Amino acid sequence: MHIRKAGLLATGLLTFAGTAHAGYEIKLSDEDKITFGGYIQGDIRYIDGNATSTLTNDDFWIGHVVNDDISNTRFSASSTRFNTKYVHGDITGFIEMDFYGGGGNERLTNSRHPRLRHAFIKYKNWTVGQTWSTFVNTSALAEAADFGGPLVAAAFIRQDMIRYTNGNFQIAIENPESYGGYSGAGGYASKDSVPDVIAKYTFSGDWGNVSVAGVAKQLETVGGNSESGFGYGIAGRIKTVGKDDFRFQLHGGNTGRYVGAAAATDLVGEEVEETTSISVAYRHFWTETIRTNVFYGRTETEESDRERTHWGINLFKNITPKLSYGIEFGNFDADDLDADSDYAQLSVKYVL
Repeated sequence: MHIRKAGLLATGLLTFAGTAHAGYEIKLSDEDKITFGGYIQGDIRYIDGNATSTLTNDDFWIGHVVNDDISNTRFSASSTRFNTKYVHGDITGFIEMDFYGGGGNERLTNSRHPRLRHAFIKYKNWTVGQTWSTFVNTSALAEAADFGGPLVAAAFIRQDMIRYTNGNFQIAIENPESYGGYSGAGGYASKDSVPDVIAKYTFSGDWGNVSVAGVAKQLETVGGNSESGFGYGIAGRIKTVGKDDFRFQLHGGNTGRYVGAAAATDLVGEEVEETTSISVAYRHFWTETIRTNVFYGRTETEESDRERTHWGINLFKNITPKLSYGIEFGNFDADDLDADSDYAQLSVKYVL
């Protein structure tokens, strides 16, 4: 048995280039090996305004907000995660968890339940299990202290699926969920019987990458009707000067729950929701160890008439290749609710 430090695939304070496979590799045989990885992160976050992300206890911004006065400081280590990758020849199994599962309290123990992020099997061209939806281009997500930056305008969803990959082309059937329809009752009240179908092609090179994706859904309404939904996405990361890069996402159509982290639903009553979202981010390296990200995201919906905007600017410093810290300032705005909040966040991260 041979143990070595695996190469880091995820560096910086927070990187969403995919599942974080960085860690310690144990080679059991010529065919078998196990990799343990993840990171430990501590956050201090201050929010002031009248927009509140109740679903996340204001640990980070998502598209679902309420108009409620807030002025507080929170300490959290919930974004800490750990993962294990198992390889046996052509077969790879991957499991990753973090601590956004809830539980605990701030009076005594601050305990948190683990939450499943990824659990999938890969065999040659096939992927089965839960991981990033085929509709998502993780390289286009902004680097941010606020978990994922402007999630309000990003394709950000993990799904159970069966996916086939051939070079730069992917096609998958994924878990259906008529968000805003029968699924609102939870459990098996959902009457969705047709899986979502997603196809994506990624153009890539030394210059970066651009992906073009489409999703087709059959949505079941509360009234018992069946409606079709189609959405599209164009996203990528383009290298610019030196180590700098520009990241963007443009989504439209009936993207529903695939974009905006609850900023839009699939259905509003008996109507299929129409959504337009745009997200842009620029990362600039001042030195080899200091960098800044500026990002902006906006989502608008037709049927529910929502408008959500999130912008931010940050500064990250790598103390060592595995230890870093950063500070971020930003604003989240729900124009349709006449609610917005400013926030500041300090994060420290150690990559295993």
